[in-house]
Amino acid sequence: MRCFHVGSDSFAAIDGLPQALPASGYLWIGCTRAEFEANAEALQGVLSSWTGGPLVDLHVSDLLNPQLPSNFDTTSWYELLVFRRLAAGAGSESLLADDAQPSLASIKRVLDNIDTNPVGFAVFDRVLLSVHPADCQVREHFATRLAQMTQGAERRGNSPRLPASPADLMLRIVNHMVDSYLALRRLLTRQLGFLQQTLLSRSSFSDWPLLLDSRIALHTLEDTCEDQRSAIQEWIDALDEWPAETDAARRRERELLRLRSRDVLEHVERVLGHVRRLESSAETAVQMHFSLQGSRTNDIMRTLTVLTAIFLPLNLVTGFFGMNFEGLPLIHSARGFWLVAGLMLLLGVGLTSFFWRKRYLRRSS
Repeated sequence: MRCFHVGSDSFAAIDGLPQALPASGYLWIGCTRAEFEANAEALQGVLSSWTGGPLVDLHVSDLLNPQLPSNFDTTSWYELLVFRRLAAGAGSESLLADDAQPSLASIKRVLDNIDTNPVGFAVFDRVLLSVHPADCQVREHFATRLAQMTQGAERRGNSPRLPASPADLMLRIVNHMVDSYLALRRLLTRQLGFLQQTLLSRSSFSDWPLLLDSRIALHTLEDTCEDQRSAIQEWIDALDEWPAETDAARRRERELLRLRSRDVLEHVERVLGHVRRLESSAETAVQMHFSLQGSRTNDIMRTLTVLTAIFLPLNLVTGFFGMNFEGLPLIHSARGFWLVAGLMLLLGVGLTSFFWRKRYLRRSS
């Protein structure tokens, strides 16, 4: 568990939990789910002394639940946002390389490595509590990033643009988690594009379980994105219901929060739209596959029908001269066989030429 003090122009890590809030700025407490569970009693005590009220027991259970979907809830002294991050899990680095060749085996690894885990945020007036999965690097990423922003501003002699409030920091973290989908989006697009090409290029496709797993994964991602959108929309609605600010600086800060919230919502909707496009593309590829199968079947049946039409008159001729009668013409002539064979050959060549000109014996373009 790590604790940071975020001021207007400073960012510093704090050893342990302080007894009281600093005179300015706010505190960010970032911990893993296991650390939150082990230190829940101590955290509840300091939150009660800092903010006048601890976390509700139901919200504590939500923060400890690794299967909880994205959702939002509010109380009179804090807001709770649970946001499932969407990213390519461990083991996908080699698949993200530009020179990595797509394959059916790599598609299976992509589906197995899709990572969705909840990250919980309790947003107080001057405290932000974030609860992360054990393998989540968001906390360390932002701790390093905010420290670099402070050091870079000091070297330039400027004021760093640090998050002005716990809500601002929470929205930046959520936006970063949404943007991390870009790598997964590129990966899914390339791998599913290869699967669709395989589906359309093979006359006999046997990897239907893999295609079914891909569609299930896309449905799961769509549900996750819809939950994310609903949670952010509820946060925006709750933000609009906050008491009006009389101070101009506070009003400007509130407007920036609304702007950043709408930006996060837009990013989530873009992710949701891309997932739906992938679903539609996969469904279209399946329909095209069966259409091509039907077209191939039609070509085969047309060829067989034409061959039948060519050989039916020949069978009629052979059947006619094969009748057991003495008075049939040409059967006693020495040239009879060659005349009938020539007639059959001429008839076969003529019918073949006729059907070829009608494009019945050519592959459909």
